[in-house]
Amino acid sequence: MSKFGSSQSVRRLEDARFVTGHGRYIDDTAPEGALRAYLLRSPMAHGRITTLDVAEAREAPGVELVLTGADIVAHGLKNAMKGSTVDNRDGSKGAAPVRPILADTHVRHVGEPVAFIVAETLAQARDAAELIEFDVDDMPVKLDIAPGGQTLHDAAADNVAYDWALGDEAATEAALARAAHVVTLTTHDNRVIVNSLEPRGCFAEIEEGRLHVAINGQGVWGHKTDLARWFGVDEAQLRVTNPDVGGGFGMKAMRYPEHFLVALAARQTGRPVHWMSDRTEAMLSDNAGRDLDVTCTLGFDADHRLVAYKVDSLSNLGAYNSQFGQNIQSALFSKVLTGTYDVQTVFFRNRGIYTNTIPVDAYRGAGRPEAIYALERAIDFAARDMGVDPLELRRKNFIQPGQFPYKTASGELYDVGNFPRLLDRAAQEGDIAGFATRRAASEAGGKLRGLGICYYIESILGAADETATIEITRTGAKVYVGTQSNGQGHETVYAQLLHDQTGLPLDAIEIVQGDSDLIATGGGTGGSRSVTVQGMAMRAAGESLIKGLTAFLETEMDLTDMSFDAEEGVFRAPGSNVVVTLLEAAEKARAAGAAELTKVSKHETLPGRSYPNGCHVAEIEIDRETGQTRVVRYTVVDDFGNLMNPMLAEGQVHGGVAQGIGQAITEHVVHDADGQLLTATFMDYAMPRADDTPFVAFHTEPVPSIMNPLGMKGCGEAGTVGALAAVSNAVQDALWPLGIRQVDMPFTPSRVWAMLNEGDGRVAAE
Repeated sequence: MSKFGSSQSVRRLEDARFVTGHGRYIDDTAPEGALRAYLLRSPMAHGRITTLDVAEAREAPGVELVLTGADIVAHGLKNAMKGSTVDNRDGSKGAAPVRPILADTHVRHVGEPVAFIVAETLAQARDAAELIEFDVDDMPVKLDIAPGGQTLHDAAADNVAYDWALGDEAATEAALARAAHVVTLTTHDNRVIVNSLEPRGCFAEIEEGRLHVAINGQGVWGHKTDLARWFGVDEAQLRVTNPDVGGGFGMKAMRYPEHFLVALAARQTGRPVHWMSDRTEAMLSDNAGRDLDVTCTLGFDADHRLVAYKVDSLSNLGAYNSQFGQNIQSALFSKVLTGTYDVQTVFFRNRGIYTNTIPVDAYRGAGRPEAIYALERAIDFAARDMGVDPLELRRKNFIQPGQFPYKTASGELYDVGNFPRLLDRAAQEGDIAGFATRRAASEAGGKLRGLGICYYIESILGAADETATIEITRTGAKVYVGTQSNGQGHETVYAQLLHDQTGLPLDAIEIVQGDSDLIATGGGTGGSRSVTVQGMAMRAAGESLIKGLTAFLETEMDLTDMSFDAEEGVFRAPGSNVVVTLLEAAEKARAAGAAELTKVSKHETLPGRSYPNGCHVAEIEIDRETGQTRVVRYTVVDDFGNLMNPMLAEGQVHGGVAQGIGQAITEHVVHDADGQLLTATFMDYAMPRADDTPFVAFHTEPVPSIMNPLGMKGCGEAGTVGALAAVSNAVQDALWPLGIRQVDMPFTPSRVWAMLNEGDGRVAAE
């Protein structure tokens, strides 16, 4: 494998080891003979702990250690997890109640960890958990996303964790009062269980006096810092690694109780300790996604131009502040608050509500899918309500190409874009003109058919800086990166980037990631940042490497004006037949005592964010008799700027669309009145399957970003950002002629049947 640089659809290099069973995941890398850990979790959603007696469990066969919240404190450590807060609209801080690592006085959701049992085998740890005497005085359960109800935390009156706002409320209300048309829509963005292919897991061991913690996460440095602070030791005393990771989707980006517990247990026992979640345990303990109610009010002038936009949302935080939870539906939602539309008079209010459920945090898109879903549902609803074509309403209100760079009402600086061009391409590729014929054919077969569009935009998130180190070895190169692949194909794309700069064959390039001993700093993976930010740092490191070796060769060989031919991977001097390969140049440098020239690090910071955008066109069919809803046609036109590997970008979009379709059509989280999760297995929680997802036609209309030297925009989350509203708007379109105005995900057969037959959200048919 040799000449396959960026912008080509190279097959994933890492797949050879994955499909042949040579991937190395947490369960594959855990030390042989490691103790196994098991967590006793609360079977009740809310109550005061009256009894927690672990004495008998400690004496059970094979048990090495049992930890409770009291034991953590006895070891001189804080029984508390990290959680973010945001500023309230009055300038005060959001509530910051303690989230214990192991429940101490109360339990606040089913699945909350209570005791950590470590034994020779997992079976012994499970058996010991059965011996623990655990009793709780039940308290009323709070499940609705609204202020009030049984108080979970004294620090949060009415269970409101924070009250966040952005924009000018008075000016927005005044503009709405003057508007010729005012349209309001409330939507529910349903809760999602993330369900990564590989559940969460971790292990810890003592290596030559240092603590090594391995986590199947999305980066190592935040974990290293937090573990060091918790133990009160220098970071040099810890090593944190990520092996291969089977999916993350934001859910694996943050710290969890198990990370601290395996580390403490390894220190206490002096032996490796390994924990791995099973599927139901994951459903009861992984941070959930979405789960919010959003009311959007749009004001238009007589010509249907937007003059004001007001948003009021209530978001479910679950029982505690998770690591990023308060930020997701406030600050991150606001990043793309006004989407692709030219409106400056806005007001956005978000209140986070505590409930007796699993904490809610980042899920593929983290705030941006939620913002775009609410806005694009409202825009589509407004178009139908005002009798305007949904595409024309969007065209009329788009930020126009000549307005870039454009500063939004929420303070984001959109660098470039051509939204009308992409919308026109989507209408063409999606054959919107032929939809009436397809609808008639569906109706002839006894089915309803709807078409929905969503024009999305998102902001890449996460750290705007990254470090890359390139080392030329005797056989190729090693690239040390600060991001962490969770299945996106980073190893392939990064190899392509270096191949472009050096001419080295792809199979001679090794990508090194996920080891805090080998890589000093890094921002991990999340927010569609990886290739854009890491690629910029790699490019700078590559340029520095070539520059240094060029100067060395000129001195060493008494030549001038040497240049490097990246296509051939060789140094040449004008007027000379001297040709030196990159590997030969590196060997000469090592022989001359200048080995530092063969390993170069660069830390780079993006001058600004980039904003992927595009248009999704979905068509659905609804069976009138059963309510079954199927996505039958799907078209995407994206602007990701310059693509490093079009095939991998398309794969990311396909995966994101599938996750969006899953949330919209099949995935339904259900709790009973006591807070029990009734959808805690795949028998009850319907993940999207192959026959739920149609062929996704993918097209690109790139407008290269000016905020990074590679012109990229990021693509990891875009599919999900666009899919939710496209599918939902298609359902709205199918049901609108029947007078049904309120449609909310998930569109499961029973829910759609109820819409068709029970009259909820129905007006007189027009």
